[in-house]
Amino acid sequence: MSSSQRIPVEERLFSLVLALLATDSGLTKNEILSTVQGYRQRFDASGDNSSLERQFERDKDDIRELGVPLETIESPGDAGNNQNLRYRIPRGTYELPSDIRFTPEENTLLSLAATVWREGSLSGQSRRAILKLKALGVATTEPILGYAPRVRVREAAFDPLGEALERRVLVKFPYLKPGEESPRQRTVAPLALVQHQGRWHLFADEPESGVTKTFLLRRIVGPVSLTSTSYEAPEGDQSARALAELDRVWRERVATVEVEPGTDAAIRLSNRRGTSQLPNGALQLHHTDANILADELASFGPEVLVISPPELREAVRSRLLRTAADHG
Repeated sequence: MSSSQRIPVEERLFSLVLALLATDSGLTKNEILSTVQGYRQRFDASGDNSSLERQFERDKDDIRELGVPLETIESPGDAGNNQNLRYRIPRGTYELPSDIRFTPEENTLLSLAATVWREGSLSGQSRRAILKLKALGVATTEPILGYAPRVRVREAAFDPLGEALERRVLVKFPYLKPGEESPRQRTVAPLALVQHQGRWHLFADEPESGVTKTFLLRRIVGPVSLTSTSYEAPEGDQSARALAELDRVWRERVATVEVEPGTDAAIRLSNRRGTSQLPNGALQLHHTDANILADELASFGPEVLVISPPELREAVRSRLLRTAADHG
């Protein structure tokens, strides 16, 4: 497939969410890979789909990280056979809370916004993918009003960084780290752009320090400038190297939190990749960036209490105090 035909990651994830919402009985991995937009273009009915299966495994982690309650169901009479596992998103845990109601005027505006969003976000290929799912006997409901997809789009830095990767030239950009008052200008040699836990990262060599670093695209706070200085790319799969490093960091960083049972926080955090429950009911969460996790935990308000590590507890506390001060 040519680069012009590649399906954007956010469109593939959105199509996957739509497909899994549209079924009560769930879809097998083979049904997903052969029909859903972003997978089916690369699916080989009689060949090796191992790389596509690895992509699907990463996508499952990403949509769970986005708060989507993805479930797996074993096929009756075939317990333990991972090839026949079925995947679905239960509507009851993904719909808007039952205590939220809209006036007729608000519904009209939301319906209009949903229509514009759907037509502007989904290509003809996506709509044909939904028709294919209907052919499988999967019923869909349109419009999609009543659901709250949280798929992130790419940051503005993505396209110029992708161009720099193709041309193998150094780039400059302002980068704002947490806790710093002003951004620092960075000059780096891009090696890979990867998505990990629902966020885009740049894996790059920094000539000034001689260190290979990972930059979060959301912290690039200004234009990315391509230079005329070229560089030699190292051998090997740099994307795999970047993801392996991010996974290592993710495994090593663990937070312990208490959540109110039955709340939005309990549902979303329990469904995060790698979450485990301690005997006392507390949850252990893996993460790659303490500041991003602090933002997420603070958004749940009193539904979450951070037990450890102390620096994460203080980061969440400071956000809550700032929010209280801002709102009087």
